[in-house]
Amino acid sequence: MKLQQLRYIWEVAHHDLNVSQTAQSLFTSQPGISKQIRLLEDELGVEIFSRSGKHLTRVTPAGQAILAIAGEVLRKTESIRQIALEYTDQKRGHLSIATTHTQARYRLPAVIEKFIARYPDVALHMHQGTPQQIAQMAADGTVEFAIATEAMEHFADLVMLPCYHWNRSVVVPKGHPLASIKKLTLEDVAQYPIVTYVFGFTGRSKLDEAFQSRGLTPQVVFTATDADVIKTYVRLGIGVGIIASMAFEPGKDNQDLVALDASHLFENSTTSIGFRKGTFLRGFMYDFMREFAPHLTRERVEAALQAHSREELDELFRNVELPQL
Repeated sequence: MKLQQLRYIWEVAHHDLNVSQTAQSLFTSQPGISKQIRLLEDELGVEIFSRSGKHLTRVTPAGQAILAIAGEVLRKTESIRQIALEYTDQKRGHLSIATTHTQARYRLPAVIEKFIARYPDVALHMHQGTPQQIAQMAADGTVEFAIATEAMEHFADLVMLPCYHWNRSVVVPKGHPLASIKKLTLEDVAQYPIVTYVFGFTGRSKLDEAFQSRGLTPQVVFTATDADVIKTYVRLGIGVGIIASMAFEPGKDNQDLVALDASHLFENSTTSIGFRKGTFLRGFMYDFMREFAPHLTRERVEAALQAHSREELDELFRNVELPQL
C-alpha cells in the first residue's frame, strides 16, 4: 500500500469518479491512476469502486470505509508537512478558505488585503458555496477554514469559533411607503412581496422564525444567494429586500435605495470560523483568525482546541463580547 494510491482513490472519489478529470487535476495520466487503484484493490482483496466496463459507477461499502481512513491518513500527512514548513519557512505556505458570497464580498476583502501585505508568500484560495458545502469542505480537509453563519453546527468534527454578530436591513427604493415609517414592524414588512436569501443562506432561518413567531406568512417572491442580486431586483420593483446590514454600501446603494434598520425585528445571527479537529494551525493561520475576529487570540484558540465538548467551548466564549456588524 502506497500513499500515492490513497491519494488517487481519495481524489477520484472527490471528482465524481471521473478518472480523466482526476488525472488532469493531479497532472498525471489516466491509465496510471487506474493501474494504481487496481493494484491497491488486488492487494486489499476488495473492490473500492464498482465498475461498468471501464467506467467507475459507485463507491462500494468497503470502499467507503477505506476512503474514510484514507482521508485521515492524507490529512495527517499534510499536517506533518505543515509542521515541517512552520519550522523551516514560517511565512510561506497556503491557506484555503470556504465561505459564502456575503462574507467573501463584504467582510473578507479588508482582512485578506492586510493578510497578503503581511504574508505575500502565502497562497490564498477562496471557495464559495452553501453553508452545508462550506462545512463539508472543512470537515473533509478540502479547506483549512470554513466561514459561515448556518449549518456548521451539524458537523461534530469541526471546532467552531464565534466571530461576530450581525443583523438585517430592509431595503426599499427611495419614496417607498415603508421608508416613511419611523420604526418598522413585521406586519408592515409582510404587506409587501419580499426578496431575500435562499433558505439555508446568510441567516435565512432567523428571518423565517421571526415571521412564524408572529403568525405571519411572508410572500417571498424571489430568493438569491447574493445580496447584490437581491438589491438589483429591489431596484426593479419586484419586492422589498431583506439583506445582511453589512451588504448595504452607503456610498453606492443610497443613490436610489434606502436601508431601514430591522435589527429589532430579527434575532442576531452569529458568523463563525471553523476548522477540522486535529488540524495543525500554522502561525499565519492564527494571525488570519485574529485579523478576522480580534478576540480570537492564539491563547483563546489554543484553549478552544483543548475543549472536550461543545459545552466547554461555549463556556470559553460566554463572557466574550462579540463585535456587532
